[in-house]
Amino acid sequence: MTPEQRFKCMSHNRAKNTGPERRLRLCLWRQGFRYRVNDKRLPGRPDIVLPKYRTAIFVHGCFWHGHKDCKYYTVPKTNTEFWMAKVARNQERDQEVWRKLEAKGWSVIIVWECQLKKANLDETINRVAGEIVRNGEAYRAAQEEREKAREEYRRERRERKEREQSLLEEVKSL
Repeated sequence: MTPEQRFKCMSHNRAKNTGPERRLRLCLWRQGFRYRVNDKRLPGRPDIVLPKYRTAIFVHGCFWHGHKDCKYYTVPKTNTEFWMAKVARNQERDQEVWRKLEAKGWSVIIVWECQLKKANLDETINRVAGEIVRNGEAYRAAQEEREKAREEYRRERRERKEREQSLLEEVKSL
């Protein structure tokens, strides 16, 4: 390829609404999941966000994110150092984004481009759907625990105020 041809090919690679993303979104929609796409409010703008389940999904291209032991990831034979550094930077950024999301209480699911090929699609969709449901259950359980703790705190405050009030009344009656 000439440099001009390569530039034209590379400039047509999209960052969002890629084929694998659209395929996964369609399958999730058909299973009844409702989501947001590329939510700016979250670190890394996850490809698919399911707020109800507190789950963020990233669909990674095998080449761009360096999927190990995948036939779709090969280091180009020209400008090898550049490409290895680029993939390494992408992987570091991915890790940082995942840590930020998990620190904010979000569960992260990674789906690789090769997992959305026809041969693996059903298996991948079932795995992702199962993870989404488990994440939602864990999120709701954590919410219930927080609510119980808040209620316990409120009850203790009420009891403390009542004790203080009764002590004040005792002191006033003396």
